[in-house]
Amino acid sequence: MIPMVNLKAQYAEIKDEIEQGLEQTIENCSFILGPNVQGFEKEAADYLGVKHAIGVASGTDALHLALAAEGIGAGDEVITTAFTFIATAEAICYVGAKPVFVDIDPRTFNIDPEAIERAITPKTKAVMPVHLFGQPADMARIKEICAKHHLKLIEDCAQSFGARIDDKQTGSIGNAAGFSFFPSKNLGAFGDGGLVTTNSDETAAKVKMLRNHGSDVRYYHDVIGYNSRLDDMQAVVLRVKLKRIEQYNQGRRRAAHLYSKLMADLPLTVPYEDGLGEHVYHQYTLLCDRRDDVLKALQDKQIGCAIYYPVPLHRQNVFKEAYADVSLPVTESVAANCMALPICPNLSDENIEIIVGVIRSVLTA
Repeated sequence: MIPMVNLKAQYAEIKDEIEQGLEQTIENCSFILGPNVQGFEKEAADYLGVKHAIGVASGTDALHLALAAEGIGAGDEVITTAFTFIATAEAICYVGAKPVFVDIDPRTFNIDPEAIERAITPKTKAVMPVHLFGQPADMARIKEICAKHHLKLIEDCAQSFGARIDDKQTGSIGNAAGFSFFPSKNLGAFGDGGLVTTNSDETAAKVKMLRNHGSDVRYYHDVIGYNSRLDDMQAVVLRVKLKRIEQYNQGRRRAAHLYSKLMADLPLTVPYEDGLGEHVYHQYTLLCDRRDDVLKALQDKQIGCAIYYPVPLHRQNVFKEAYADVSLPVTESVAANCMALPICPNLSDENIEIIVGVIRSVLTA
């Protein structure tokens, strides 16, 4: 059996350090916004090159609170991609704004900057690009568009921790950004967790208040807030893994590049690196006309595989009525042909060769 992500192997390498930190937290009973949260926030801010990093309860909350802190609300429009996890659009809806879905680049699967500019209306207040699968979006062009039209730029970095563009980390380029620490992420916790990053003192202060019941001083509440605080025990895990994030991301790139090399002659499309940023391969997603045949062959061999994402957001039941007239041909084509293979830092060359061998047997039969 080859899983999509081998978290057990990763845990075995760092077990002692994590358990020591967890034991100390339990002994100190410092569970909510404790010293490890504060330590992780500082270490993450230093690594990401931002002034502020604020731990929250999930990646979805990170996007929601980033939007709220930047003043996005009812009646506003936020331009984003439909080829992403639903949390991107949920966060926009949570603040009362409307997601405006535009098409993607057929090679990177990231939002098409020119489609952004065509979709701008008087109601547009922000753009939320997703650095999908760990490939940074074209932030230079997107930032230029946002500056030209006086729009907020909120980065969805749920899949891109450690990805760089011209020596700048994703999450350090826009007005604010949201990260996810779901266990399978490049930097994953032992449960849900998230992070908001910003270089704005005002935005950071608002996020800190919003995550803690609208309170800046205990038992004094200035706004209606939320209960969205990163647990100290999750911060213990994240601090241990943050020390190794460069190693982890390099391991993912190694695996991805070997996949691409071994499948270069097969009738499929391997992931594209556009050279604008450093891909960190949260997922290794390819395009294949015979996707269902390949998926079945892999499943029969107990090899992990998945489709991210089979139904784009504008075609999901929750949105399809409101967006019935929206046509996104590239998005729909990619969704119909994409599939993901196992990828993690400790995926061995031997297992990659086994996986590719199964795919080759299907596509060359």
